[in-house]
Amino acid sequence: MSLDSLSFAFVAPSSSIHVMTIDGNSMPLIGVGSIVIHHLSLPNIYFISKLILNLTFVGQLCDSSNYLVIFSSFFCYVQDLQS
Repeated sequence: MSLDSLSFAFVAPSSSIHVMTIDGNSMPLIGVGSIVIHHLSLPNIYFISKLILNLTFVGQLCDSSNYLVIFSSFFCYVQDLQS
């Protein structure tokens, strides 16, 4: 999920869908698109303008055969194996 419309390569508009937060707030889903950052391409990202920070489900990246994810005590490295 991302709040930054400028980070999307494209966004397909979505209507009538809301995302419920853990505190019970409902936020409208503006659209779904792809984000391309340096060597990383992330498809099917929700654009939700009312978020206060971007969220990534690391488990989805780890479960996918398209990404290499490495954690250390100093950094998290994600590489797109398709590029």
